[in-house]
Amino acid sequence: MKYTYYGQSCFLIEADGKKFLFDPFIKSNPLAKDVDTSKIEADYILVSHGHGDHVADLVELAKQTNAEVIAMVEVAKWIKEQGVEKVTDINFGTQKLSFGKLRTVWAVHSSSNPDGSYGGNPAGFVLELAGKQVYFAGDTALTVEMKLLAELYNLDYAILPIGGHYTMDVDDAIIASKYIDCDQIIGVHYNTFPPISIDTEDATAKFKRESKTLWLPQIGETIAL
Repeated sequence: MKYTYYGQSCFLIEADGKKFLFDPFIKSNPLAKDVDTSKIEADYILVSHGHGDHVADLVELAKQTNAEVIAMVEVAKWIKEQGVEKVTDINFGTQKLSFGKLRTVWAVHSSSNPDGSYGGNPAGFVLELAGKQVYFAGDTALTVEMKLLAELYNLDYAILPIGGHYTMDVDDAIIASKYIDCDQIIGVHYNTFPPISIDTEDATAKFKRESKTLWLPQIGETIAL
């Protein structure tokens, strides 16, 4: 399994011969200026919610890649209105999709579409790929609902927001990692804008003190999971 980070909460997971792109926001992110979006390939695009810093490049990349876009019902409706044809709408719970089983889980945040229309509820996802279980929290505050994941899964990796202000900060993400009983954490949603700037060395050290690993790949970097 491979993980490529594109900045903010956008990343690509390659597993089981498929490519899964999450929350496409690249061109409007100055930190990702060296990422060539024309070379991005995807079989599936998963969208946690409708905010611009998660969908800014969605329509373009969906049409470029011909990927199947997976999103909550209200966001999916907006996506279809943009001329994207391969869209699967979902809601909370488990879904049997063409690549396997997906669980859509609670996230504590807000959601609206770029045109201001109602975006429904934000969400996170748990995927079972290449024999591993991966949780992407989406944009969320710390919530006791996360404890349920430790009962349902033996998570190998968790992709958590750590920037604070709009989502969990580093300290809350550490608590979340304990709730979900996962020691391998990949940080997202940090350093893109001033309110979510963090000290990455301090963040890594804090996780290490809790006997956990915080992965912070560079934008454009690919790591093996």
